Amino acid sequence: MNYNDDIQIDETSLDVEWLLQPGLMMKYARHAAQMELELDRLKETLDVTKAEVDNAIRNDPEAFGISRVTEAAINGAITLHSDYREASDKYLQAKFEFNMAKMALRAFEQRKEALENLVKLNGQQYFAGPKVPRDLSWEMKEKQKMVDNRIAQRLTRKKV
Repeated sequence: MNYNDDIQIDETSLDVEWLLQPGLMMKYARHAAQMELELDRLKETLDVTKAEVDNAIRNDPEAFGISRVTEAAINGAITLHSDYREASDKYLQAKFEFNMAKMALRAFEQRKEALENLVKLNGQQYFAGPKVPRDLSWEMKEKQKMVDNRIAQRLTRKKV
């Protein structure tokens, strides 16, 4: 997924951008849902890992360097345990990815609003170039000169 590329709007192709918008929104909504599912799974893994380490510490506190079993000592040993640290790191990374996916969804909602406003501006001819009033008398004279030149060329060819 490339948030930065997908979020861009080509203001010269608003019709195409509008056609792409629902598909992009769905793509990123699905991605956010997948990231949330992954986050929930890793949270569960973290909880299971914590319970397993807690159980191991309570069964053999000396193996974890605990001489006196207290909740604070057990919680400290859990936090320092490598399995718990690894599960916690994976959970935090998934949480970051989920938050980014949620922000991407918000960005696509803003993209929709931007498209709506660009269409309004386009309808008001905001993107139209400046209009210069036409000088019809000058255009008529130029057109007449062109016609006269063509006629003169034809007459010259016929005489030769």
